[in-house]
Amino acid sequence: MTTSSQTTSTLLMIRPASFGYNEQTAGSNAFQQKAHSLNGIEQSALKEFDAFVHLLRSKDVDVIVIEDTTEPHKPDAIFPNNWVSFHDNGDVLLYPMQAENRRYERNEGIIRKLESQFTVKHIIDLSRFELDDKFLEGTGSMVLDRENKLAYACLSPRTNAEVLLTFCHHLGFRPVAFNAADGNGKAIYHTNVMMCIGSKFAVICLDSITDTVEKQAVITSLQATEKEIVAISYEQMNQFAGNMLEVKTTSGKSLLVMSASAHRSLTEEQVNTLEKCTEIVSTDITTIETIGGGSARCMLAEIHLPALA
Repeated sequence: MTTSSQTTSTLLMIRPASFGYNEQTAGSNAFQQKAHSLNGIEQSALKEFDAFVHLLRSKDVDVIVIEDTTEPHKPDAIFPNNWVSFHDNGDVLLYPMQAENRRYERNEGIIRKLESQFTVKHIIDLSRFELDDKFLEGTGSMVLDRENKLAYACLSPRTNAEVLLTFCHHLGFRPVAFNAADGNGKAIYHTNVMMCIGSKFAVICLDSITDTVEKQAVITSLQATEKEIVAISYEQMNQFAGNMLEVKTTSGKSLLVMSASAHRSLTEEQVNTLEKCTEIVSTDITTIETIGGGSARCMLAEIHLPALA
């Protein structure tokens, strides 16, 4: 069996047509903040988005940008990693989403566009679980160690254990499930806000895993796969320091992509540890983080599909 690569140089990003505060997701996402005024929010988000794309392309990352449609209204379309994932065996996974207005984001037309450049062998649609109110929101709900076929997942209203097992069955992954809560004791809605898995490192808010047995199981798994653990605090997690993604340039150089707020929150020691493995790349996405409740990693859907010859 060939080893999967943890990173890719090809990313899908969705340029939003109606970015805004999503009332339907606010109940489970403690990171969202409602603005006093909505004036200029869409334009500010677009400016941040375009600057992010420009930065990635300037670093020699292949970014495929697809324009969102204005109808139906999709305030969270900027976060495509929740509804789709692309795998190196040619599989494309579609995921069950908790918020009804996020289900409109699932778009097979986008997958058809990608088929002009990549091999798509199977589309595996897990959205049927929505009928039973069971959800798994892609690589938000799961942080994948693709090389070791491990799916880390903190269980929450948006991350269901049964759907996680179904994903693992289809893709040959092993689940590492646990419970995690923020500083107020509220379940963390997506795993990718509290941890990031890189080729050689793992950034994780261990404090959020309150069960000592579950915490040790996660640590043991990370150590067994030879990841250097960079532990972040609740405060750093609240600045989206867990919401990072390692990508690579088209020439194979490692980059660790994060927001400016996440970058600022890191200590000098943490930065030094990470920079032994990768180059840190950060961008200001304050509007997107504040209103949308997601950060840099959420905006990036990794394309691991085989390229057409």
